[in-house]
Amino acid sequence: MKTLLEILNLKRLSGILFYTSIISFIIAFNFSDNPPVSGWQQQFLPFMNNRPLSDITFVDSLTGFGITGDHTANVTNYVIKTTNGGDNWFVVDSIYQDLTKVNFINTNTGFVCGGLNQIGGYLTKTTDSGLNWNVLSTPFGGSFQDMFVLSEDTIWVTSPVGGGFGGLYRTINGGISWVRQDDRVVNKIYMLNGLVGFATLSDGSYLAKTTNGGFNWTIIPNEIGYFDIFFSDSLTGWKAFANMRKTTDGGLTWQEQTLPVTSTVSMKKFSNVNSDTIWGVGGYKFYSGHGTRGIIYKTTNGGAVWGYQLPDTSFNIPQFYYSDFINAKIGWSYNIYTGVHTVNGGDTVTIYTGISNNNVNISDVFSLYQNYPNPFNPVTTIEYEISSKGFINLSVYNIQGKKQTELVNKIQNTGNYKVNLNGSDLPTGVYFYTMFVNGNRIQTKKMMLLK
Repeated sequence: MKTLLEILNLKRLSGILFYTSIISFIIAFNFSDNPPVSGWQQQFLPFMNNRPLSDITFVDSLTGFGITGDHTANVTNYVIKTTNGGDNWFVVDSIYQDLTKVNFINTNTGFVCGGLNQIGGYLTKTTDSGLNWNVLSTPFGGSFQDMFVLSEDTIWVTSPVGGGFGGLYRTINGGISWVRQDDRVVNKIYMLNGLVGFATLSDGSYLAKTTNGGFNWTIIPNEIGYFDIFFSDSLTGWKAFANMRKTTDGGLTWQEQTLPVTSTVSMKKFSNVNSDTIWGVGGYKFYSGHGTRGIIYKTTNGGAVWGYQLPDTSFNIPQFYYSDFINAKIGWSYNIYTGVHTVNGGDTVTIYTGISNNNVNISDVFSLYQNYPNPFNPVTTIEYEISSKGFINLSVYNIQGKKQTELVNKIQNTGNYKVNLNGSDLPTGVYFYTMFVNGNRIQTKKMMLLK
């Protein structure tokens, strides 16, 4: 049993945390060059040896938990806690493991998973709100990438190693024993109840559904996996995988929902308050002279129409990766070192009502082509074409949406270009490469690295 290792109470940074009273909800086809202001409070995480945040969750308006993740062996990662809504954070546990997921089923009982492939999976539990942690027995295998906690006894964990000892595991006795339900590469797991659930297979290439608790899975045709997924009932659900998609027939078919047009239209994480109100993060808006600002999406009609906010902060947040709302007004959105908090839903909300904009469709004059070879090992070539001079950025992202490398980041003249990606330092899996021109996302394509 581990006791409280350290308490790092961070006092509020003078002049940094502040409130603004005005919220600007942007109409996607009519925005100015100056970043709008918003009713959000900026918050900062404690300095944890520069470890990035990898997940965050709140159990009420005051109590929340976060974890850090670092894939390097013999590196300390942290479990952190707040008891005042994120104004101050303190460390409640430190572990020589990569941490990937935190889940609390009530104020006192929570779980953290992770691990290292060379060591195995890691799962720990607290029943006293983080004061003490017990490491649970886990199936031998690779690290755990995702976890779904249905109850204190019933838990699923995924290991993306595949074959050997990876796959999907379930316990129904709180970790005393485990059953291996699938030996494929399983990245994400979500259970609507004890029987019905969804999983991402093969590094995001497939979406699968189970109706018997995870023992058998049916691949849903023509659907890829997800970064995040949620069902409000047995029929109605949403999933995010760059775009946003909704189902009304239990996941058999999915329809894309239109997100506001910004520099990067991307949804990575979202938080359902109910079947109507959903908050999400992942995209950003580029402002000339101001750089990029992270976007917080919102809908109040189940995704029929989406709007977005751009919080005005003293320390710029170029993109948000995590979001958690406990109701329609109170929520948090974070990147890896800082975030924002609202207690009024961003104040007065104006929902985005258009899907067109007045800009030239620059995808007509800039082209990004499929890499070759694909799949590749370890080198592949990416070609693109630009029809007018501009600032070009070509970046590669992993299945979690985290940037792995920048292949191009400079001004280029009109012409055809080729660039090579060397994946020697990257693990096997699905990757995405995205082309930006003057801060505007042109196109994203998928590629597979097989070693």
